[in-house]
Amino acid sequence: MSEQAIGVFDSGLGGLTAVKELTKVLPGENIVYFGDTARVPYGNRSSKTIRRYARQDAEFLLSKGVKLIIAACGTVSSVATELSETLPVPFTGVVKPTAEAARLSTHNGKIGIIGTSATVSSGSYKKAILSMDDRLTVFQQDCPLFVSLVENGFIRADDAIVQLVVQRYLAPLKEAGIDTLILGCTHFPIIAEAISAYLGDRVQLIDSGSETALFAASLLKKHGLLNQSGTIGSCSYYVSDTVDSFRKTAEIFLGRSVEGEVSHINIEQVAVQ
Repeated sequence: MSEQAIGVFDSGLGGLTAVKELTKVLPGENIVYFGDTARVPYGNRSSKTIRRYARQDAEFLLSKGVKLIIAACGTVSSVATELSETLPVPFTGVVKPTAEAARLSTHNGKIGIIGTSATVSSGSYKKAILSMDDRLTVFQQDCPLFVSLVENGFIRADDAIVQLVVQRYLAPLKEAGIDTLILGCTHFPIIAEAISAYLGDRVQLIDSGSETALFAASLLKKHGLLNQSGTIGSCSYYVSDTVDSFRKTAEIFLGRSVEGEVSHINIEQVAVQ
């Protein structure tokens, strides 16, 4: 079982930031990624719909024989919290490892959280942080336009549109004096340069994809599931919408071509089978 793949799913492309970090932390592991690009974004859906989508996404990955499932989606990790109890393999979302990293990072006790509307409304990151240390002060801000910016290629720190949206969303957090900011959506690290430029060097950005990759490595070790074959792992990508548009944007997230590695599936049909 140790040579089976790690399964990663997201509502679209943001989870690719977690895949990129996984390949750094665990270069010997095979990865199967599913991006639900036909139904993105999840962040403005009802809780019931998000839970149904998450279950379908996980079932697809299980059909590929994965040994671990990662919900590389802040929305799913925040809303579909019961998913871990129903799966036959180890599971992690992004909330717990990211919250722990933020707790350890802050010096002045002021932590900011940005995410989709659903993530922020759930209060998941805030609850997780305060359960670890209730002396901390947590500020939240939903940033729904960030996902659209990233998936449409508006990612440069010197882009006037990016700068305007970043300032519009993050001004309250800057005024609050935070010294740590959780990027609570896996799309957000793509515009981390613009976020950091606005907030300044004194604010530490916590990348949920990076922290989740490190936590996944510890989970595999704990369960004796690390791939010890000594070979370099492979990546397979599946999407529920057009393959061509995914390939183009995926290169932005991964920094390399995914030509020939992407397949299309109808997630609704797969889920029914």
